Amino acid sequence: MLDIPASPHNDIGAAPPPITVKDLVKSYGPVTAVAGIGFTIASGSRTALLGGNGAGKTTTIAMLLGLILPTSGKISIFGEDMTRHRYRVLHRMNFVSPYVNLPMRLTVRQNLETFASLYGVARPSERVADLAHELRLDEFLDRPAGSLSAGQKTRVALAKALINAPELLLLDEPTASLDPDTADWVRAKLRDYQAARGATLLLASHNMFEVERMAERVIMLEKGRIVEDGAPAELLSRYGRENLEDVFLDIVRGRQHAMTRDEPGGKELQGAGHAP
Repeated sequence: MLDIPASPHNDIGAAPPPITVKDLVKSYGPVTAVAGIGFTIASGSRTALLGGNGAGKTTTIAMLLGLILPTSGKISIFGEDMTRHRYRVLHRMNFVSPYVNLPMRLTVRQNLETFASLYGVARPSERVADLAHELRLDEFLDRPAGSLSAGQKTRVALAKALINAPELLLLDEPTASLDPDTADWVRAKLRDYQAARGATLLLASHNMFEVERMAERVIMLEKGRIVEDGAPAELLSRYGRENLEDVFLDIVRGRQHAMTRDEPGGKELQGAGHAP
């Protein structure tokens, strides 16, 4: 079990939701990457932003982190406007992405201790040692980050994301390009952390298998718009499907399916296109 420091914010009554998004738009010239989406993420929940390439998942995560500014709309993190007061809440959140490399010439220990200091972690050396033990980093803790294998880099990225024991963890394709065993290990560690910390997880992915195992709510994006929102079981029932991949394909191909109840196995019925 991960050793997780206590948070001074855990006992605040009637606290605002970790994430509130209203009418969020991001355009790049004539291209609209995110087209007026809105949602609220409850504290302690596990939610997935699910969509294909170009659906707007990564752009949304980047705006939630304050890395890019929205064209219009509002993002509140723990009640704070991210376009004006992001530094009030950044210490309470973190992120995982395989597309962001740590400084390659620094050792793993140096990288993690630097991030611990940036986040204001008390006793950074002790925190790094605890994470190194829990995430099996000890054998390469003093090696340059640039010399690590893909699986080792993933473990280090996870340690970086947990260094400040965040209340809100944003995950952008956290197991991309990993072998099945390593990917399953990462998912297990994230679930363990979320359960122990009571943290809020927002996962952006096009990996249907991963979403089914990680998320209790799925927000489906297509061309920058929300086209479905519900629990995985609800979506499977609504579309008469056995997995989220088939639900997703129904949505992006503009069709809605149902299954008749009067014969074994059901009979697939194709109706009019699904209206978001």
